[in-house]
Amino acid sequence: MKDSELIGMVHSSVYHQCQKRGYAAPVDVLMDVGVLDKKKYEDWRFGRTPYLEAACTCNLRQLSFIMSQIRAYAKKAGYKPSFCYYKQWGMKKKTGQGHKPVRALRFSKTGNPEIEKAYATHYVDGQIIEKLKEEHLQKIQDSTATADL
Repeated sequence: MKDSELIGMVHSSVYHQCQKRGYAAPVDVLMDVGVLDKKKYEDWRFGRTPYLEAACTCNLRQLSFIMSQIRAYAKKAGYKPSFCYYKQWGMKKKTGQGHKPVRALRFSKTGNPEIEKAYATHYVDGQIIEKLKEEHLQKIQDSTATADL
């Protein structure tokens, strides 16, 4: 795939994610552009794959390019970066313990903190978030009013 095609796909993915839910996540962009299969993503989330880059079907140069395009588009659009902590799914609570054990997930083979932070950063569109909150509150009010009848 040519870089110019990839740029369009990445920008489109970030835009549509923000329009739909108010934020864009790099892992979802990777799935949208076709370099990360949903099954492989789930394997990583459940801890069956040691790091996310191993689950991707492209080389590190392309991954780095995709990540830079996500950041560039988010900056151009005025989206706010927000760190998200990724933890492993499916950890069972040990009997008698007060909390579930938490295992942080790795994104890169090297574990470089800057690379890890880049993958874990979501980009938030504050205006869309406010609009979605208002719509959600309106739905709740409408359903409460209907139930009272």
